Amino acid sequence: MGKKLKLFALTAVALMGVSGVANAETTLLASDDFVGISFWLVSMALLASTAFFFIERASVPAGWRVSITVAGLVTGIAFIHYMYMRDVWVMTGESPTVYRYIDWLITVPLLMLEFYFVLAAVNKANSGIFWRLMIGTLVMLIGGYLGEARYINTTLGFVIGMAGWFYILYEVFSGEAGKNAAKSGNKALVTAFGAMRMIVTVGWAIYPLGYVFGYMTGGMDANSLNVIYNAADFLNKIAFGLIIWAAAMSQPGRAK
Repeated sequence: MGKKLKLFALTAVALMGVSGVANAETTLLASDDFVGISFWLVSMALLASTAFFFIERASVPAGWRVSITVAGLVTGIAFIHYMYMRDVWVMTGESPTVYRYIDWLITVPLLMLEFYFVLAAVNKANSGIFWRLMIGTLVMLIGGYLGEARYINTTLGFVIGMAGWFYILYEVFSGEAGKNAAKSGNKALVTAFGAMRMIVTVGWAIYPLGYVFGYMTGGMDANSLNVIYNAADFLNKIAFGLIIWAAAMSQPGRAK
């Protein structure tokens, strides 16, 4: 317990130190700025999740530690980016599109590779799964960013992004990754893999809906769009890691 408390303290101090330097000229939140408040709430949840994952890393079986480490990296990186995004919103009132996509370009591929890492934990993965998930994710993100930033036609960007997403869904449902999970014979893995697929299917559906209503039809203002994106990140980043942690903790060989 003493080692875990020390690790918690070091993780919290390190992340707060980095965010403090990054936000040296922080502007105070207005009490009625619900978008800014949503950025702050998600930031704190990401910080707590990062500390939790790194503390719990030593408690899971050795084969699952890479997955738990990646979960902590995802929430830690997102925490720092959310501090930047909050400041952009508070100081300018504009959507932090560039910072959001910088965050997604780092964290979303890591999330997708979690499918590979959990399969690797039970020796059911190969490099082909790794690269297919990586390529599908990059196509999805790059297409979406180019469309949102108006570098290409918004409809074309949407189509490219959706193609990448559908490719990911195919891989984890009907492709080699999905088949290997089903044949693994590991009940906890099958349950976790299924829950992760539901997040990628249902939770991620929020992003294209935000894209359509926010950028293609103009039916959603920046306030609503940012709150929705923030809520989606809260679910998709934190819940993803917790699902993996729960599966890992149910495996034999974990630390007592």
